[in-house]
Amino acid sequence: MARLRNLLLLGGTGEALRLARELHGHGRLRCISSLAGRTESPEKPPGDLRVGGFGGIEGLTDYLSAEKIDLVLDATHPFAAQMARHAHDACKLLGIPRAKLVRPAWVAAPGDRWSMMPSIVAAAVFLRFHPAQRIFLTLGRQDLGAFVPLGEEDGPHGNGRWFLTRSVDPPGEGGALPKGELLLARGPFTPDDEKALMQQHRIDLLVTRNSGGSAAKIAAAAELHIPVLMIDRPPLPPGETLDSVSAALSWINLHAV
Repeated sequence: MARLRNLLLLGGTGEALRLARELHGHGRLRCISSLAGRTESPEKPPGDLRVGGFGGIEGLTDYLSAEKIDLVLDATHPFAAQMARHAHDACKLLGIPRAKLVRPAWVAAPGDRWSMMPSIVAAAVFLRFHPAQRIFLTLGRQDLGAFVPLGEEDGPHGNGRWFLTRSVDPPGEGGALPKGELLLARGPFTPDDEKALMQQHRIDLLVTRNSGGSAAKIAAAAELHIPVLMIDRPPLPPGETLDSVSAALSWINLHAV
């Protein structure tokens, strides 16, 4: 009997969790899910699981070789640029098939008030000249530091800036937060919930990354005519990209022979 093919599933997203569930008990492959370990209480996928970094490209290459990985499906967050590059480089070096599952990005609709930003730093600089005073930050906890100085100075209209910062986990030890309120919450959220939250806190600007997926906060901002600083995605490495769980399953099954 032929051995099972070994799939490394780079996860941490809802799509990766769905894939792990679909692949659990697969007759032709063993799925090993890998989580970066940045979320304190992640929902754990079924099957084999590893948590933590690999130690750069060299560490990932050593792991792929030691575990006899036959294919890699990168289903990390659209903003996990370093992991995507490392997966591409390590798989190219070893000749291992690799694909990137990336959910479709949000696209502005007529009437949306978006300002596209190339990076977190660019958004923080742009905000220095923006009239908004009460700002809703929906970013990763590692991205909050750039906004801390803005909470310590008045905006163009004075009165001091105030931030509602939403995160799944609190910042780690030594992590700084901009002035305002920290809201610990995990989605999905509904448009009505997001609208009520923005109204309750009198939000006049939303700052978010173009993560794709549930667009409840985008819909709420549009309904309330709240402008959005939309941080654009980093470029993907070369290689095959897939835009859905079903497409990823088809790719996996094609290579699991």
